[in-house]
Amino acid sequence: MNTPDPAQWLARYDERLTSAAARAKEAGALLEKVTGTATSPRRDVTVTVNASGALDQLSLTPATRSLEADELARLILDTSRQARMSVGEQVNAITSEYFGEGPALAVMREHQPAPAARRDDDDYFANPPEITT
Repeated sequence: MNTPDPAQWLARYDERLTSAAARAKEAGALLEKVTGTATSPRRDVTVTVNASGALDQLSLTPATRSLEADELARLILDTSRQARMSVGEQVNAITSEYFGEGPALAVMREHQPAPAARRDDDDYFANPPEITT
């Protein structure tokens, strides 16, 4: 039976640790720069979120003044959900590239926001939101 040389084994192990640390540092630098931006279908709302999904920027056009408060709120939430989905896709791509598929990536994917159901104008007018005073 061939016994591995402990010094060679330790050297290979050290190389693997050094390589993993370098990949983690590169991935971390890329992840820090990730942002997601989304714009509503009529371009009334634009949202930018950072890598953690927190809101960084919110832009509203003057046309949003004509929307009911609950409709504007829904539009902002839907648009921010799209921006967070963009961030999630970027994070998945970076993580997959640097660390490969695995249990950690599967857990991350499970916690990403689900796509918002799109409402077209016909649906909106057929089923308008309830307006309370």
